[in-house]
Amino acid sequence: MKNYSGPIIDAHHHLWDLRLGRHPWLSSAAAERGGLGDLGPLRQNYLPEDYRRDATRHNIVATVHIEAGWASDDCVGETRWLETLDNRQGVAARYVVHVPLSAPDASDLIDAQAAFGRVVGVRDILSWDPDPARRFALRDGIMDEPRWRAALAHLKRHDLVFDLMVFPRQLGDAARLAADFPDQRFVLNHCGSPIDRDAEGMRRWRDGLRELARRENVAVKISDLVAYDHDWSLESLRPVVMHCIDCFGPERAMFASDFPVAGLHASFDQVYDSFLTITSSLSEAEQHALFFGTAKRIYRLDELSSPS
Repeated sequence: MKNYSGPIIDAHHHLWDLRLGRHPWLSSAAAERGGLGDLGPLRQNYLPEDYRRDATRHNIVATVHIEAGWASDDCVGETRWLETLDNRQGVAARYVVHVPLSAPDASDLIDAQAAFGRVVGVRDILSWDPDPARRFALRDGIMDEPRWRAALAHLKRHDLVFDLMVFPRQLGDAARLAADFPDQRFVLNHCGSPIDRDAEGMRRWRDGLRELARRENVAVKISDLVAYDHDWSLESLRPVVMHCIDCFGPERAMFASDFPVAGLHASFDQVYDSFLTITSSLSEAEQHALFFGTAKRIYRLDELSSPS
């Protein structure tokens, strides 16, 4: 058993400057969101230097910035802002941007976002639950709407992945979506968000994840395992990690921090040290894929060299 020691691509994290007033979900008046708990600790700037400080113990060679809830009427504004940041050390080397795919001008927005060289994907959060306190999306069933699907089809024109964020109750619908768009690459965020931690909830998540994994055009990000496991331990994280790897295989799975959001319940070191410990019994090639190779391929980080 040996911990991975090669270079790491963090495939999912966020940056924000709250002085810009463009993140309504982080305003002092905003309610809790998605079962994450008290958002108070997130209400401070998180910039490349903050990420580098948190990640200093780990060999992070590149990261993928995921849209961070910027005001939806100005989604391209977030990308323009990212372009002003110092990414010489690999922080935000690639972007997964937001486009509201239900918008009448969604195709034009996709074209505008794709004009930025670092843009490799789009996210339009679909996570919906009957409990209003858990919801991210405005309504249920968005992925079945014809206008939304028409915009999704436009991603292929620019070879953009779609970052798929849903709750376990939606995994069957997500599998059907992936089947209906076999030429579109999807990346499931946060292991499919196993929010219900009782036996029935975890069974629903396990079954739904395995169903979705049958679609070869879907990969998974193993990230923010502590979002819905606030009293986590290594032994509570292990079966979630290993089920993801069992379902998708290392070639369609990748690790990511989801910082600073995961920082509500764990430090950056705890996040990656847990990944390293849990996967120490896997082969060198499997670990390489999980920490580096899968993210490099899917998010087109072609300039990075693989470890020897």
